[in-house]
Amino acid sequence: MALMDRLVGFEQRYLELEQLLSDPAVVGDRERYTKYAREHSELGKIVSVYRAYRLVLNELEESRELLSDSDHEIKDLARSEIEALTRQKEKLETDIKKLLIPKDPNDDKNVILEIRAGTGGEEASLFAGDLFRMYSRYIENLKWKIEILTGHLTDSGGFKEVIAMVTGTGAYSYLKYESGTHRVQRVPATEAQGRIHTSAVTVAVLPEAEEVEVEIDPGDLKVDVFRSSGPGGQSVNTTDSAVRITHLPTGLVVICQDEKSQHKNKAKALKVLRARLYDIQMQEQNDKISQDRKSQVGSGDRSERIRTYNFPQGRVTDHRIGLTLYKLDQVLAGDLEEIVNELAAYYQAQAIENAESDLAESA
Repeated sequence: MALMDRLVGFEQRYLELEQLLSDPAVVGDRERYTKYAREHSELGKIVSVYRAYRLVLNELEESRELLSDSDHEIKDLARSEIEALTRQKEKLETDIKKLLIPKDPNDDKNVILEIRAGTGGEEASLFAGDLFRMYSRYIENLKWKIEILTGHLTDSGGFKEVIAMVTGTGAYSYLKYESGTHRVQRVPATEAQGRIHTSAVTVAVLPEAEEVEVEIDPGDLKVDVFRSSGPGGQSVNTTDSAVRITHLPTGLVVICQDEKSQHKNKAKALKVLRARLYDIQMQEQNDKISQDRKSQVGSGDRSERIRTYNFPQGRVTDHRIGLTLYKLDQVLAGDLEEIVNELAAYYQAQAIENAESDLAESA
């Protein structure tokens, strides 16, 4: 009965908050009132489902009592009601478990998207460009904004590396499962024999970190300035506007050179550095959690091969959920909705399973 005990506690707190929100002392304190109102709203979702669940349990008990009635028609009616109420009960239990899954505090945040060419040379760089365009179109379809913070173009028009800021409500919740190794199988334009080559690109999705979340000691930074360079290494600016920031404690290095202003490049570099440091903090927290679990849900392991894009077959396969779609052209054109939804459903199911396990252990 651990679950019911928790739900009773939520309802008691919900009623307590209702009284607090009508207290003149709280109403006059804007900060406290906002805090309590937010908590009241969040608990309200759980309490409303719990109350419906409790009502169904009572009706089920009453219907089961009717099974002992001597009237056969009443018994048949009771069996029919029990069947319908049992379905309602199971649905409400699923809804409750979903509501009890801890919300990822980063879900509503903006995203720093990092795409890097891996194995495969120039072909990998070209595919990095394809992935950047894919994400850009998907982001534009959602009416969000994407801004390149820094990029290293190759002579063929691909990207050795591109880092961009994605701005939009819930951006992290949509994109967080894209982190990992993306593999492409296709015939390069330079391949005379028509042989299929396999290349890889890594994608990292980092939630934007606020200054209050990650404090950076200026004494821990080494800042170098130099002239921006384009494909082939040629200088594209006559002033030392490019910025390289090295975080001495971790060895992290961030370079930004797209802006003509040294000040703007430094601000962008710090934004990327802050996100990477925040990501390290999250990974450390996840590692501690995973020590008590056989599997870690949505860890965003960068080394994991998550998806294959096969051009000869027009196929996209996500290896984590076994999803295969034969619409490669549409996916690369930004049609990621089906993949994103399937991934979210998969990880939510795993989170519910873990929640059930935790509840069983605490019962």
